Amino acid sequence: MTLINPYINFNGNTEEAFTFYKSVFGGEFEKITRFKDIASAEFPIPEAEANKIMRIALPIGKNFLIANDIPESMGRVNENENRSKIAITTESKEEAENIFNGLSVGGTVEIPMAQSPWGTHFAMFRDKYGIEWTIEFDPKQAEVA
Repeated sequence: MTLINPYINFNGNTEEAFTFYKSVFGGEFEKITRFKDIASAEFPIPEAEANKIMRIALPIGKNFLIANDIPESMGRVNENENRSKIAITTESKEEAENIFNGLSVGGTVEIPMAQSPWGTHFAMFRDKYGIEWTIEFDPKQAEVA
């Protein structure tokens, strides 16, 4: 089975954001690689960026949410740009509500968690780090399982 793993860029607050995501989804980080871990004579890392995250991965089900900090030398990520959304499909209405209630804290809700016109329990929002999410539970899929 092919898996799709979202990969997000941050402006130096990856660790803070992923600690927050871990508090919502649970689990343990796969491995945290910092820029200092890949530094060499051929690839010098400025001291101000040494502890920033080069790669972090949080398992969520069979998938991973992956991210890194963008080095300042590469420019800033526009956190207000129209990004693609990370879509989470849950196995229960309660799980959908719990994830929505956790991730949306401090963010901007576009569509509150409610029954959608297409028959699912659905919400859409941007979290406090500027990442856009949809959370969805389809009761028809739960009946099949």
